[in-house]
Order: sequence, then structure tokens, then C-alpha cells
Amino acid sequence: MRWMVWGCGLACALALTTGAALVVTGAPNHAADHLDPPGRSDPTVDPTADAAADLADVFVWNGPGTVRLGVTFAGPSNANLPAFYDRDVLYKLLISTAPPHDTPEIIIRVKFAPGSGTNEHGVQITGVPGVSGAIEGPVETVLVKDGVRARAGLHDDPFFFDARGLRESRTTGQIRISNQRDFFAAQNVTVFVIEVPRERFAGGTGVIKLWTTTARFGGQL
Repeated sequence: MRWMVWGCGLACALALTTGAALVVTGAPNHAADHLDPPGRSDPTVDPTADAAADLADVFVWNGPGTVRLGVTFAGPSNANLPAFYDRDVLYKLLISTAPPHDTPEIIIRVKFAPGSGTNEHGVQITGVPGVSGAIEGPVETVLVKDGVRARAGLHDDPFFFDARGLRESRTTGQIRISNQRDFFAAQNVTVFVIEVPRERFAGGTGVIKLWTTTARFGGQL
């Protein structure tokens, strides 16, 4: 059985044993996702929104023998827009494998840079457990090194939510959420996904907690 969690900035706990349940911990005010805070990332509030540094969601799948980690950002974005690759933004996936769980033992860093041709970009991923040096190569390509697979690129936003139903629920005081309405349908995000052998996280038998951050070089977030 595979489990999935989301919520950028949240400390998410994943039991590594097969079929174990996921637990989400941490105070909601520590999270920032999908145009939060609006003064920095919502184009309806700030016309110079920093889309590339705006986290969307963290996804985790506990698969057979592997852990798959995905981080989405720069969304929701119109399907006609390209991916957001900014060389001045550093993405960190922080993973705790032992108490205290606010101190990461593993820090995976992801950066993008222009490639050799027009509209070409590359990705560099460092800090992946069991990988010597960096995983790097062009975006929109499956990269393989030391038993780890990674990919970065533009994807349909996998998050599913009825934003209209939430607004109606707040207005009426009655639950109006419908699984037939998806605010994120036909909208895109930029994403990086990393698949790592499970035993590289605390021997594959413990619990990991993870969260993600962005930082911009030479500017204010």
C-alpha cells in the first residue's frame, strides 16, 4: 500500500515499514503553500509575484523498496505557461530520521541553471543519501545515479481540491465540498521527484519526518 501526504512547510511523518500509516504533525501556521503569503506570491495581490520560490505541495509515496519524494512549486499555473526554472532559488528537502525531529540528518538541495541552448535548463540535486556527488542533467528527463532516479519538469498539478466548495462552506456554515469539482484541474506546477531506496533512510525501518524550504539569492522572499 502507498501513502501520500501534502502540505509545504509542514513536518510530515512517514513510517517506513510497509503499509504503515502516515501522520502529519506541526502547527498549521508553520505551513506555506499555493500562493501563501499572498503579499509575496499571489499575482492578484503583488504583480511581481515570486512564482519560482512559491512552494505548492510535498508528496511522499512509500513504495515497495523505495521512498518517492516530490516537491511542487510555482503553481497553480496556466497550462499555456512554461515551467519556472530560476537559478537564484535554492530548494531544500529536509529529512529527519531520528529525534529531535526538528533537526534534519539529511538535506537534499535542488538548483536549476540555464542550459546550452535557448529555453534549455538543467537541474542539480545534491545531498541524496547513497549518491556520490550530484545528480545532474537536463530537465524533463529521468536521471539515474547510484540507484536513485530523479526528474524535474512541468506537470499537471496533482493536488485535488474544491476551492468553490470551501468558500460556500464558509459562507453557509454547511459542508459544500464536492469531489466533482477540482480547482487545480488543467493547471500546472513545476516539480522535482526523487526515488530513493528505502534502506537509505534510517535502515528503512524507522520513521522519517520531512519538510521543504526555498531561499532566494540576492533578493528578499
